Amino acid sequence: MRFARFSSVTVLLLLVCFAVVLCVHVRGASLPGGAAEDQMIPKIEAIFAPLSDARSPGVAVLVRHGGRIVFEHGYGVRELNSSGAIDRETNFRLASCTKQFTAMAIMLLVHDRKLNYEQSLAEVFPEFPAYGTTITINSLLHHTSGLPDYETLMDQEEKSGGRKWTEENQIHDADVLALLEKEHATQFAPGTKWAYSNSGYVVLGLVVAKVSGKSFGDFLHERIFAPLKMDQTIAYERGKNEVANRAFGHSRDGAAWKQTDQSSTSATLGDGGVYSSLSDLAKWDEALAKNTLLSEVEMRAALTPAALVGGSKPVWPAGQERTAGSPVAYGFGWFLDPYRGHSRMWHYGETTGFHTYIERFGASASETGRPDQSAMSIVVLCNRTDLDPEALAAKVADLYFAKP
Repeated sequence: MRFARFSSVTVLLLLVCFAVVLCVHVRGASLPGGAAEDQMIPKIEAIFAPLSDARSPGVAVLVRHGGRIVFEHGYGVRELNSSGAIDRETNFRLASCTKQFTAMAIMLLVHDRKLNYEQSLAEVFPEFPAYGTTITINSLLHHTSGLPDYETLMDQEEKSGGRKWTEENQIHDADVLALLEKEHATQFAPGTKWAYSNSGYVVLGLVVAKVSGKSFGDFLHERIFAPLKMDQTIAYERGKNEVANRAFGHSRDGAAWKQTDQSSTSATLGDGGVYSSLSDLAKWDEALAKNTLLSEVEMRAALTPAALVGGSKPVWPAGQERTAGSPVAYGFGWFLDPYRGHSRMWHYGETTGFHTYIERFGASASETGRPDQSAMSIVVLCNRTDLDPEALAAKVADLYFAKP
């Protein structure tokens, strides 16, 4: 075999050309809009950097756009004693952003044909009072069940000389069910009104455990977290498991900070017991974009707003988080109202020491299974209660939605 001979100069020129081609190929492999995304980074940084320092609790921020991570950063510390910095692996209590995982667990059981949306609460728990025959899984998911708020029932129990719950003696899911079983009726006929219900999602967590034969946390791990490689996300149960890289909650105490991580209601699971990080939530967002766990057809139920009996429109009731009488669109574990003309699914979380927010814009997968390149997701997790993650997320969204 004969080999062609090349001079040293020719070889050098060939190597230079190869390097240039390789460089161009690598640069060209970046997703469209890379330069525009780079311009966004300092603008997003300017929103969050002033909020925390190396001696204060803070915030973690994730922005995904067009199917890729464009911003992922932590500010402040996980807890004041160790001063460990918040980063992409820091796990925050998600509070009510847990509800999207509870809803997915129910949907997986429907997929398995172990449950159906029109099944009544009394069918799952035969010992439940007669009023449970009018409450369906669908109404629990949509917040149209009329179940009384369990925190109100806790207060009534304590005032009547019954059990008192504290940070050390916390209420658990089984206790919530027991309080509900003492009631004789819902607050309104199921399906006739909308009222945000933590009770409903605690009960849904119990439904997951009863129907699957596994604990709520184990079912989430086996069917959601492990398949998606969300390796550090857990439903936290004190004494049973531990949260890695844990952020602890804080509140202002005058000019200082006070750790306020737990309360009497911090042990319930289905309504707010999951801890997760930016790293794992990026995997969750990717799975939703690609319909990894359920098909696009199966996911439509989660993205269909609650409809009331008689055709009236759901509105916020008095005494809840939003203005009474303002319209509300809620699917399964997600609010569904648009923002500035852009379709979205979103949820907030508020609990002792934590405020959280997750929103996804234009995030439905195409029939090819590829993410919508215009889709955007924003996650803001705070281990302090003086920050408003919803308002902060809106500032990020406005950067992208502003007209040139």
